[in-house]
Parts: sequence; C-alpha cells; structure tokens
Amino acid sequence: MNTAKKAPVGQSAIPTPTSDLGSSISFSADHLANQFLIAMPGMVDPNFAGSVIYLFEHTERGAMGLMVNRPTEVDLETLFDKIELKLEIAPLLDQPVYFGGPVQIERGFVLHEPTTEMRYSSSLAVPGGLTMTTSKDVLEAVAAGAGPSKFLMTLGYAGWSAGQLEEEITLNGWINVPLSLEQMSEIIFNTPFSQRYERTMSHLGFDPSHLSGEAGHA
Repeated sequence: MNTAKKAPVGQSAIPTPTSDLGSSISFSADHLANQFLIAMPGMVDPNFAGSVIYLFEHTERGAMGLMVNRPTEVDLETLFDKIELKLEIAPLLDQPVYFGGPVQIERGFVLHEPTTEMRYSSSLAVPGGLTMTTSKDVLEAVAAGAGPSKFLMTLGYAGWSAGQLEEEITLNGWINVPLSLEQMSEIIFNTPFSQRYERTMSHLGFDPSHLSGEAGHA
C-alpha cells in the first residue's frame, strides 16, 4: 500500500488552531474531529506505525491531531523542571510526556477533559469531545493541584494540509474510529499506552491483522 505522508518536522502543515474555548465548529459529512485515527497495519512510516491519534481539528484547511500511545523517555517532573515549575504531586511525577507528532516537536500540547471551572488562555474545545490547551497556565494549574484531573501531555503534533488526510484514508493509510467522550477518555486516560491501539480497534470489532486490504472510513 502507499505510505501515508506526514507534515515536515518543525514546519506546520496547516495554520495553528484558531478556535477558542467555547467556540463551535461546523460539522459536515467529512468532519473527523473528535475521532480517533488508527494507523493501518501496512503503515511503514516509523512516525506513525501502530499509532492512535486523537483528531482535534479537521476543516477545509487541513487537520491536526495528537498521538496518544507513544510515550517518550521524558517524564512530567523533568518537563516541569525545564519550564521552571515545581511539580510535587507524587502520582504525576513519573507520568510520561508523549510524542504527539513530528510537527513543532519543541512545543507542548495538553489534551484534557473539558472543564467549566477553569479556562486557559489558549485552548481549543472540540464540541462533544476533549480540550487541547497550549498555554503554560494549564501546567501552572496542574503544579498547584488545580488543573484538569485527567490529562495527557505531548510534545509535537500530527498535521495534514488541505485534503491530505482524506487522501491518506482513501489510500488505506488510516481508519477512523468515532467513539463517545466516555470511551475516548477511558482509552486515553485509563488504559495503559501499550493497549490503546488494540482497545480502540476493539470498538470496531476488527482484528487489526485483517485490515491491510481494507479501506478506511470517511
């Protein structure tokens, strides 16, 4: 099969998210935001092979998402030290920082459950789904014990230019998996990273080994 393409490292394939917390997104038949993307078994690109991506933006300009099953060797304690924040909450110290994708790998992204109690200066709330925050104030809140109770921190994101993701799905690079907010939260925040691919796939009722010749859903 054709190898799914990726955005060049360090170069944004599409504009930075423009939606703010509380804003709405117009849905259409090909709108895949608030869904998982699963790399098909034939994916040979090491950046994406075996990956599960939460897609938080999909418009006519392109798409953006975060890989949720690729931990790095950096933990939250180390990351917080680098940005001069003191993290003293024991359960979080060893929590890994994830590789979110090959674009802007020096930038942090926090994927967390939606919250109405606290708003952050730079967030994108996906209607019916999770919230993605890029501003430091969310990490300051975490350090103070007042941040989101469930979150996943990544460095970098996955990006597609206009029409690129749709083409890659047509070429069997990805299969999309629409789930409820509760199901997605369970996979991202409560399931061991090594099991997130299989757990996501199980909601489709497919054996991943049988997918190499199947087309994705769009």
